[in-house]
Amino acid sequence: MAEDSGQERTEEPTGKKIEESRKKGQVARSKELGTTFVLIFSAIALLMYGPAIAKGLYNVMGRLLSLNRNETYDTTKMFAVWGEAFSELIFPMAMFVFIIAIAGIVGNTLLGGFNFSWEAASPKPSKMSPMKGIKRMFGPQAAIELLKSILKFVLVAGFAILLIQMYFDEILHLSIETPPSSVLHSLEILAWMFLALSCTLIIISAIDAPYQSYNHHKQLKMTLQEVKDEYKNSEGDPMIKARIRRTQREMSQRRMMQAVPDADVVVTNPTHYSVALKYDTDKAGAPIVVAKGVDEMAMQIRKIAIGNEVPILESPMLTRSLYHTTEVGHQIPDRLFTAVAQVLAYVFQLKRFKKGRGRRPTPLSKNLPIPTDLRH
Repeated sequence: MAEDSGQERTEEPTGKKIEESRKKGQVARSKELGTTFVLIFSAIALLMYGPAIAKGLYNVMGRLLSLNRNETYDTTKMFAVWGEAFSELIFPMAMFVFIIAIAGIVGNTLLGGFNFSWEAASPKPSKMSPMKGIKRMFGPQAAIELLKSILKFVLVAGFAILLIQMYFDEILHLSIETPPSSVLHSLEILAWMFLALSCTLIIISAIDAPYQSYNHHKQLKMTLQEVKDEYKNSEGDPMIKARIRRTQREMSQRRMMQAVPDADVVVTNPTHYSVALKYDTDKAGAPIVVAKGVDEMAMQIRKIAIGNEVPILESPMLTRSLYHTTEVGHQIPDRLFTAVAQVLAYVFQLKRFKKGRGRRPTPLSKNLPIPTDLRH
């Protein structure tokens, strides 16, 4: 924890930290933004479907207050009357609720996106702790919430007084109007005042949404030690990985050294580079580099070659070309095949000569045919 370790949260949150926080339900959220969306679209829905709802309620009251004797005492007819009366309200009420539901979803997911977490929904003992509750009540976040509440009250109260003054004459005029026009007119006034008051909350949302986004990002920031620990957990301890790479390199070198005794020839620089070559006459293909090395590794290759009577030839240009162009276990490039073929031909002739099966080969040319772009 940053507070416990004394380190400051100066590092940007990693992708893993952001993903883990989303799984825990920790995303940027603005209650003011969600509330503003719901209230504004409720007012819009009231303007769109309010007259139909008011007319439907007026007709329902008129119908239910004008029941005859048979409809009053016959229960089967009562259900039919209820269905007939409330049928006018089904569509406008459904659309009204639908608009509010969509506004609630959009408003609450606009900042931070849609996110559901069982972990966030599960009960936590820390939320039931009285001490932590007191800290939350008197903490910086509580002070900010108090400030927002005061600002909302001042804004809404001020706009409410202004709207009452604007609509004061129309409100008084309602007393001389007759229903149902008075009901529809009063509903229209109420809807426009409701919309105007709801729009005042846009000011609060415009301040709260960026602050909540900034505060959430600030809470996700990590200490340098947390970044290092996460890297170790995800990528592995660098020291352990270096030890593994060193072990793998040593194993590869041991396998490479074990292949030197089977080589047909070792070409050298003569001091800094050594490359061991093998050509399998039973298989079609180019010669293969079975080992290569520089400095100490080159000396080790030569020692093993001497101990196993593998011919060693000095050819600086060819040795450097093979070292830089061919990996261990791979065939030599086609463009070096002519030069290597001359080396192998010399070696094979020398072996036959030593066994008394042929004449001494002519010395190997120092100017082997190596392409200019492959010279190193």
